[in-house]
Amino acid sequence: MPEELTPEGAAARLESADTLGIPLGPGQPPAFLRALGERADWTDLRVFGALLAVGTELFSRSGVSYLSGFFGPLERALLESGADIRFTPADFRRFAPLLERQAPRVMTTVATPPDADGWCSLSLHAGGTVEELRRAGADPARLLVVEVSDAYPRTFGLGDHRHALHIDEIDILVGSTDAPTALPGGDAPPTDVDKEIGRHAAGFILSGATLQTGIGSIPNYIATLLAEGDGGDYGLHSEMFTDGCMKLHRAGKISNGGKGQYDGVSVTTFAFGSAELYGWLDGNSDVAFLPVDIVNSPEVIGANKQMVSINGALAVDIGGQVVADTIDGVQFSGVGGAEDFVAGAGLELSDRSLICLPSTFTRDGALRSRIVPWFGPGAVITTPRHHVDVIVTEYGAAELEGLTVQERGEALAAIAHPRFREELLAAADRASKGGSPVV
Repeated sequence: MPEELTPEGAAARLESADTLGIPLGPGQPPAFLRALGERADWTDLRVFGALLAVGTELFSRSGVSYLSGFFGPLERALLESGADIRFTPADFRRFAPLLERQAPRVMTTVATPPDADGWCSLSLHAGGTVEELRRAGADPARLLVVEVSDAYPRTFGLGDHRHALHIDEIDILVGSTDAPTALPGGDAPPTDVDKEIGRHAAGFILSGATLQTGIGSIPNYIATLLAEGDGGDYGLHSEMFTDGCMKLHRAGKISNGGKGQYDGVSVTTFAFGSAELYGWLDGNSDVAFLPVDIVNSPEVIGANKQMVSINGALAVDIGGQVVADTIDGVQFSGVGGAEDFVAGAGLELSDRSLICLPSTFTRDGALRSRIVPWFGPGAVITTPRHHVDVIVTEYGAAELEGLTVQERGEALAAIAHPRFREELLAAADRASKGGSPVV
């Protein structure tokens, strides 16, 4: 049986020089991380994780360093404040082998209290930490700290993937009353641009398709269109389960009947959204949480029937290269699972991969195009041009597969803001016969 401690008591069990592994976002234990932040005696605490979702002083402390696989608002704010935060580029499904290599002495997660049989559901996150949590619990030289709270939904896995830790695997059990972090802005109305992008994207989604949707107003609006539309019989195989996914379920549009992979359930590896979503997920066996190496496997993704992946981007060049996680070379978010789903949907001709973005943004009062003739020095490519299928803006959709560089440039110019089309067409012309678009 585990030792039951307060968050402060559990935090005291770490050495001043130690290593700690934490899950991504909604799997992070809030009370335990806050208690760690109350300590000021760190000399060399190295933390491995991604997408912080818990407010804590820990990462502002001297002697604490944090290696993140995905930046969110908290990472960006901490970085600006001078905290010791580094980024490691990796697909989400590579988090598990990277964590195994690092083998932190202490592993931690949040979970639900044990049921009558002693199982603590891993709630909102399976991700890439499940096996490392178990390895830490089985190793006498390591420590597994699990924070349990009734405020977290009890969710389920499938088959051999139970999506739970047994009480006997846990070294330290921390009780709390914390609720999971709800994403802000989930009820924000879509903009006119969002609506136009959603309308163009929805045209690629036929009844019976298997869907992956990301985070943000555009995927949420696409889900709304599908929920209110005439189509249906959809399946869900999505890295992240969102309010939009819940909306599709509630509208009776999800059957999961003919995906060919995990029929009968919606498949995900983590959920992030509103408190309403978390309440809907509690005890809901229609959704299966599986480890990310399964959910994000391109081979598994591609084996789904009529797979349609929907992701975002920050910029695209006329060759079709996509920048999705940096701005002017500065880390903004992370690779995540976007590339896995773009690649997975590219394995079958009947599948489609949609990358959606507004055609412009405003900087220093000036209108700028997100579709550019070429990327400048320091640009970091997220998705290579040969993986890209469809780019969608408010002006339409450009289907790029099988096109020459010149044809790609022309197709992208047609969905760019009219103010920028001429320079894009000129660059596309320069790129004819394998030439360079660069002046």
